[in-house]
Amino acid sequence: MKMTPMLMKLGLNIYGPFVGAGVRVKMISADWRKTLVRMKLAWYNKNIMGTHFGGSLYSMTDPHLMLMLMQILGKQYQVWDQSAAINFICPGKGTVSSILEVTDTDLDVIRKKTENYQKYLHTFLVQVKDEDQNVVAEIKKVLYFRKKADPNIS
Repeated sequence: MKMTPMLMKLGLNIYGPFVGAGVRVKMISADWRKTLVRMKLAWYNKNIMGTHFGGSLYSMTDPHLMLMLMQILGKQYQVWDQSAAINFICPGKGTVSSILEVTDTDLDVIRKKTENYQKYLHTFLVQVKDEDQNVVAEIKKVLYFRKKADPNIS
């Protein structure tokens, strides 16, 4: 069965860790280039200060970029999450959201840097915002890419 954005959204929205944290995938674009994720503040996902757990803020952005890029680039590429760092800007209250996006420039650079089958690490910056569009956290995600010589080999 071919993976579609609708199937991916459904699968992620019933994925245990997302359900437990209150993370909801609201939209994955038909071309896999944009994903919108939200998380409401509830009794089960707030910390002692009454704000979102930092780990939940990070988890709402993970693993979307990797999944999106696997679909965009196809079987001829290895795609892995390499590393991540989160910078907390202000307390997350209420509903927070994040838009994860892959641009033409991102794809051009990834394809160029891997054209001779070498590995390439690409950095994405993702923001989590509150309902007033204030930045709550910034996440730096580094993804690993390598073009496969034979796409039939994992």
